[in-house]
Parts: sequence; structure tokens; C-alpha cells
Amino acid sequence: MSQTDDPDVAAGAPDGSTGSISSASPPGAPSSGASTAPQVRPSGDGLVSQTKAAATQAELAVDPELASDSLRDYGRALVVRLKGGETGVLPVILALFGIAVFFQIKNPKFLSAGNLVNLLDQGAVFMLLAMGEVFALLLGEIDLSIGFVAGLGGIVCAELVKPETNWPWWAAIAAALVITAAIGTLQGTIITRLRLPSFVVTLAGLLAWEGVMLLILGNGGTLPINNSVIIDLANGQLTPVAGWIVLILVVGVYGAMMWRRDHRRRTSGLVAPPIGLTVIKIVGVAAAGVVLVLICNTNRGALVAIQGVPWVVLIVLGVLVMWTVLLGRTRYGRYVYAVGGNAEATRRAGVSLVRIRTLAFTLSCLTAGIAGLIYASRLRSVSTNLDGGQLVLYSVAAAVIGGTSLFGGRGKAVHAVLGGLVIAAIYNGMGLLGLSAALQYVVTALVLLAAVTLDAMARRGRVAGT
Repeated sequence: MSQTDDPDVAAGAPDGSTGSISSASPPGAPSSGASTAPQVRPSGDGLVSQTKAAATQAELAVDPELASDSLRDYGRALVVRLKGGETGVLPVILALFGIAVFFQIKNPKFLSAGNLVNLLDQGAVFMLLAMGEVFALLLGEIDLSIGFVAGLGGIVCAELVKPETNWPWWAAIAAALVITAAIGTLQGTIITRLRLPSFVVTLAGLLAWEGVMLLILGNGGTLPINNSVIIDLANGQLTPVAGWIVLILVVGVYGAMMWRRDHRRRTSGLVAPPIGLTVIKIVGVAAAGVVLVLICNTNRGALVAIQGVPWVVLIVLGVLVMWTVLLGRTRYGRYVYAVGGNAEATRRAGVSLVRIRTLAFTLSCLTAGIAGLIYASRLRSVSTNLDGGQLVLYSVAAAVIGGTSLFGGRGKAVHAVLGGLVIAAIYNGMGLLGLSAALQYVVTALVLLAAVTLDAMARRGRVAGT
């Protein structure tokens, strides 16, 4: 993991180089010490191959949505990117499909409505923690503390809503999130101001916040949650009608924003995605939403009817939208990718690395706080049995499996959601088959190793092509 760069950099040449400037020689005179051997120029075939390689790299560098005038051009650009190693989320989607087919063959209950909704509930904590971890990974850093930071957020909320304190549920949630965000700010400040490795600082945080949990709860302690609103965060659901209303609102807002953005680009004379691609995106979101609502509205109860979209699904989608907009549509998001790609070049451009990195760790722990609330809500209590070390390992695994790079500069919030779904599907399916926890660990490790290997190979391919 990269360390924070030294803010003091020696002054370089006017053209941006840092080497010494030699005195100029008169025109036509050979420079002293220079070799007078003729330069070897590439042959005609060499020039052609270099030109083709440069053209391919140029195609890979441009978003196919903005470089295509039609759906056919867009499809051709996608093929070029796939051949160049830019596979995007395709591998994880294929992995999800393969996992679903395998477990459905082994156990027909895997794709039942009740099990699919349960899978979403199980994976919510992994998805949220992984979205928090993405902020650190994008910088080429890591946050090992978020597992116990999440547990501490759940403890703070549970302490404030118990009968002795009796805080309103919204105030308890706000206090928990403020405290977890403050923890992230503290750790980020130590990392950036003292220029310490994030691995060491957050590992110390992992140990420290586990100790704080034990001090609050005591050895073997459990703190129950009796507030109905807090419990419903992970256990409640919308009514079937409310689910359809929310779907219509979400698709309507998404479609209006997409259409308005692309229309403004076209009317302004800027490059914009093909109209057909915009329509396909809107229809695709609507179709996925319809399938989700139909599955969730299926009665999943045996004695009592249980129907509707779970609240936790809306919470995960809400966090996904927030962080997607932040990373993809704001100046801060562009700076995060720039710092992860080349921190020194970004610093020379006048960007404050300290501020960008500190805020990233703040957002990481804030998201962990949300995950902690969902974890506590699902269990209706918090206890010292929470394994924060295992949770942070799963969060890193989910982010990397979904497509976020360990080397920084590449990743999205949606990668964390997809990776969380993969891990949840593996554990859910193996649980249905009655397989041991030891085998579950081994399978998850193999999937993680495959994802990291693909990431490293793609990165080497991009470096070799530049």
C-alpha cells in the first residue's frame, strides 16, 4: 500500500523536469560527451505496429459511450476494450451467473424468492463495508479498522435507544454515524499528517476499537435493541404497493436525469452517447427493478404472510447512489481517482493530498457506521461476538472481487455491491448444501485469489501497452 507523499519536493526545471539543465551547444556543433553514432530508426513494419498499438491505446482510453455515434459503433468499441483487457464488471457478472446455476442445480431452493431475499439481507453488511473500503483502495491505501468501527457504531446506537437513555431513534443513528465518521477523520489525519502507512494505523485502530467495544459491553456482554424502527432497518419491508410506487419514482428520476444530461450535451455540441444506448439503459434499470419487486412481493412466510421490498435493500441502493454520484460526478471524486493513479502529479497540479485522503478515510468509516447499524438491526442486538477482523477481510475481498484494484485509481461503488453479492451467494449456497464453514473459507479465498490475479494481469497488460 502506498504511503503519503512528502509535501516538500525539490524545485525542477521550468519544463517540469527535475534533472539538471545543461548548457546549450551552438547550432550544428556536437554536444560534448555525446555519442556520434547514427540513431537507429524503426523499420516500416515497426512504425506500423507502433501506430496500431497507439491507436488501440487511444480507443481504450476513451469511454465508448462518448466515442460512438450509433449502437453498432458502441458494440465495436466494447469489443476493442474487452480484447484490450478492459473487462469491467463482466467477469463478476459471469461469476454470479455461474454460481447461481451451480447452486440451483444442487438445490432447487437457491433461486426461490424467499432465499433470494434472504441472500440480499445477508449480503447487505458485506456490500456496505466494501463500499467503505473502496474509498481507501482507490487511493492505493487500506482500512483494516472498519469491521470494529462498524461494531462500535452499532453499540453507540444501541446504548442511546435503550430504556435508561431513551434517545429518539433518529438522534441515536445520527450520533452513531457522527462518531464513526470522527474515527475515520482521526485515523486519516494520523496517516496524512504524520505520513504513516495506512496499514499500520488502521491495524492499530482495529485493535483499539475492539478494546473499546469490550470496555463498553464487558467480556461476553450483549446489548439488546428494543426500538422497533432500528430493528426494521434490516428486518422490516415495504408494503407491496409501496414497492411499486418507489420503483416508479426511482426509474422516473433516473430516466429523467439520464435523458436530460445527454440531451444537454447534444444541444451544446458536445459528444454524447447514442440515443438508443440511453433508452437501453433506462429500460434495463426498469426491467431489473420490476424483477426485484416481483421477487420481493412474493409471499415468503409459512404461517404469516411476509411480502414487500426489505428496507435494507433501499438503504444499500441509497448508499450506492450517493457514493456513485460523489465519485463519478463531483470534483472530489475526480481528485480521488487522480491521487490513486498518480499522487505526485496530482500534488503538482495544486490538489491537497492531505484533504483528499483524510476525507476518504472519513467516508470509509462513515459507511462502516451504516453497516454496523444494519448488522445490529439484523441480530436485534450487539455483542462481543462480533468478529470485526473477519468482516474487514470480507469487505476487502468483496471490493476486489467486484473489480476494484488493489493498486489504486480503479474502482466504483457498484463493484463493492457486486462483490458483496458474490460472497453472499457463495455462503448462502454452501449453507443450503450443508457444507462446513472451513470449506466456505477455502472457496472464498480461491475466488478472491482469482480476482486479484485477473486485476494484476490486466494492469500489466495496460502498462505494457503504454
